[in-house]
Amino acid sequence: MGYKLTRLLLLAIMITTGLTVCHAQTWQSVALTRHISHPQPMTGLVLWPDEARERHATYGETIQLEFAYCLPCKVVTGCEDDGSIIYDWSWFDTLLDDVASRGHQLIARFRYEYPSGTDVDGKKGTTAVPDYIKQLPDYKETYSKNPGGDGPTYYADWSNTELQRFTMQFYTDLALRYAHDARLAFLEVGFGHWSEYHIYGTKLVLGKNFPSKAFQKQFFQHMSTVMTDIPWAVSIDAADDEYSPIVDDNDLMALQFGLFDDSFMHEAHELGSGDGYNEECWNAIGYGTCWQTGVCGGEISYYSSNDQKNFLNPNGLYGHTWTEQATKYHITFMIANDAPRGGVATPERFREGSMVTGYHFVVKQCQTDGNSTRLLVANEGIAPLYRDAWFAIGDIRSSTTLRGLLPGEECWMEIAAIPDANGSNVQIVSDCILPQQSIEFDADIKPTNVSSSNIIPPTSYDSIFTLTGQRLNSAPTQPGLYIINGKKVLKRANTTQR
Repeated sequence: MGYKLTRLLLLAIMITTGLTVCHAQTWQSVALTRHISHPQPMTGLVLWPDEARERHATYGETIQLEFAYCLPCKVVTGCEDDGSIIYDWSWFDTLLDDVASRGHQLIARFRYEYPSGTDVDGKKGTTAVPDYIKQLPDYKETYSKNPGGDGPTYYADWSNTELQRFTMQFYTDLALRYAHDARLAFLEVGFGHWSEYHIYGTKLVLGKNFPSKAFQKQFFQHMSTVMTDIPWAVSIDAADDEYSPIVDDNDLMALQFGLFDDSFMHEAHELGSGDGYNEECWNAIGYGTCWQTGVCGGEISYYSSNDQKNFLNPNGLYGHTWTEQATKYHITFMIANDAPRGGVATPERFREGSMVTGYHFVVKQCQTDGNSTRLLVANEGIAPLYRDAWFAIGDIRSSTTLRGLLPGEECWMEIAAIPDANGSNVQIVSDCILPQQSIEFDADIKPTNVSSSNIIPPTSYDSIFTLTGQRLNSAPTQPGLYIINGKKVLKRANTTQR
């Protein structure tokens, strides 16, 4: 009889334990409330550093990005006999530090030609080709007095093999140095005036005043190999087959790069309101899908002096609103440096315009089983995030990055940790943003069944017993079934589950 009773007691314990384990593994909803309050890192409207510095008190919190042209000649001091480039990166680092001091990141575009530009040596139109290349006997630049009415312009000599070699080596070295530098968000690349893939007003001579198509193919394939961490983009003008081989080359079209449009929202931008050259370029080089893997942005048009000042008008510009056009082209960033000089782009309107762009994460479900947390995350923005970020609890990150989650998509992300009762320790972390920045998300989740988590640290060690009736004077250290405050509790490793 005693033997049968013992077996029945053991069976009851096993059943109770099994039920308790199942209960502990049940996913239960956790309260989580968040609200996106500011433009997100690596998105939004963009100012140049001078303007951002001057307007920081009023517009500083409306932007996350600043833009600057950068000069190879300012960071290159020479070349070793073995071909190693000699750098002094202090000029570029000073620029990055200045932008970061305002809590912003830089979009950099290194260029060679700039019509009428005086920032190289004070003379108009001087190229930013490093001096050691200019001193080579077989390097001969060409000159145009007033191309396109933009003023004096010198052109890099693309027949020179050292200029070609240097250009590819430069981006290799840039990628190695700044791949994980949070001060740098994106890189824009290209050739010609302002690196925008045109030399209007000057006769095009491929292989002389503009790179040959063979070199361009080599360059872009090289970029796709070395520039894997820093998202990079090329002008939509690279869709012009007079200048570029991209649209006629399946290998180049298969590469993952972004696009920038430096005359966005001008009067004839769209096919329905003019010649539609810009829209044709977007379609030709991107086929409507480039944005899924490559960041898309640009600059509001300067075709009219009023374009930048009025593009944020709620009634639209040339029949199209900013929200409409940003959504259509999946814009992540847009330079709008002159917008604050008009009456439309108030700080609040600028902030709203910034928040139209890029990604927008929403947590739709937050659940825990007492050991891990899983989140159902959706992107309700107009573009993906192009750099890595993770949901995290404390120092523990989700196993899946948010990078590449497309608009309209959602996915489950699991974290091997448990949230606070109100989910206050759930956050998004990234090594690609500054300490002053934060990636936000929206959430409005109510708990179900158990409003806190299953974790219950005992408050009184006097009421802890084993199932055999032994009283414990401290918290149990071994996994097993215990009676705490009159309730059966399954103790797992390092946690106590109810």
